[in-house]
Amino acid sequence: MTFRPLHDRILVRRIEAEQKTSGGIIIPDTAKEKPQEGEVIAVGPGARDDKGNLVALDVKPGDRILFGKWSGTEIKLNGEDLLIMKESDVMGVIELSEATRKAA
Repeated sequence: MTFRPLHDRILVRRIEAEQKTSGGIIIPDTAKEKPQEGEVIAVGPGARDDKGNLVALDVKPGDRILFGKWSGTEIKLNGEDLLIMKESDVMGVIELSEATRKAA
């Protein structure tokens, strides 16, 4: 099954946080918070302005984004937990440096 968001909505996969701290302490599941970082999977065509013109979204599939803790609606699609949110819920796009991209 495929999913295509409408208007200014985007489909996001959460990126899980590290399981342990930089000092080596393992963080138990009960102490973890929901990740506020994700990868854009799909985007809608955009919103309409006051004149009816289509305004394209600033995010695109593959972007890493930061969003609010309570943003979006959680859904399960093909057995995977995803989020649907409006582009306005996105706080920013994470730009990775070339060295970081090669390491990943």
